[in-house]
Amino acid sequence: MSQTAEFEMDGQFSRRLFLLHLLLLAVSGCQSTSSFEGQLTIGVINYGGGEEIIDRFAHFKSYLGERTKANIQLEPTFNENKAIERIQASAWSLVFAPPGLVAIAARYQYIPLFPLLDLNNLRSVLVVRQDSPLHDLKQLQAKTVALGQPGSATGYYFPLYNLYGLTLAEILFAPTPKTVLEWVAEGKAIAGAVSMADFNLYSSQLSQTQLRILYTDPHYVPSGSVLIGPSIERNRQNYIRKVLSEFPSMLASDVGYVPNGQLPDYRYMMFVVEHVRAIAAHTQEKPTQLF
Repeated sequence: MSQTAEFEMDGQFSRRLFLLHLLLLAVSGCQSTSSFEGQLTIGVINYGGGEEIIDRFAHFKSYLGERTKANIQLEPTFNENKAIERIQASAWSLVFAPPGLVAIAARYQYIPLFPLLDLNNLRSVLVVRQDSPLHDLKQLQAKTVALGQPGSATGYYFPLYNLYGLTLAEILFAPTPKTVLEWVAEGKAIAGAVSMADFNLYSSQLSQTQLRILYTDPHYVPSGSVLIGPSIERNRQNYIRKVLSEFPSMLASDVGYVPNGQLPDYRYMMFVVEHVRAIAAHTQEKPTQLF
């Protein structure tokens, strides 16, 4: 065989090896894409700030990661304020959202998937000390009132809606419902807004001071929902919905949602949120004109 023929054969062999190498890389790349589908970040509000929420979501994270082939991250926040920032940035893939947050998230293309477990006594109440001389909302004129964070249905939106038309001395924004009650008990605020459930839970923990309900909003607040974010492609949204609907009900109750449950009607909640938005710009002023 001539030297030229041998060189041509060597060149053909080298090209075949090169093409085979490219093919193997392509196959390897396809396999890694099918076995890893990016990251899903779960947002949840954790008022207490304790680490037990990590254990509570452990099975859920494992199941979701196995079914979606994604890296699942849990991101608890201390209150609604931080949650709103994350939603505005579309940073959360899934959100275990209380009702006020559901209404806000709708403006950022988050879609409700499943209802959260109903809470008993999910009504908004304004509370005062037991020895307070106040007996109706109009008497809060020129007084200091404690509210929850923007995003809270019972601690922020419903009470502001009910206080419309008043001029308050000041509004104090508490990081948690328990803090609202503590500020009222200490006299830092003459009244404070929480849910009836939180009032029943925390009022007995206040030493030396008795509180009572000044006003109860007549509307039941709808339950929250599991939301899915706009950063997830539509077909993938549908697949994640299917995966979550198949999560065993007993385990789903551990993280607080109802697979295949009927979603609440949020129309009145959204009406209240939009109404409050018109006066929200004045809530940091002293005095605070709510009109």
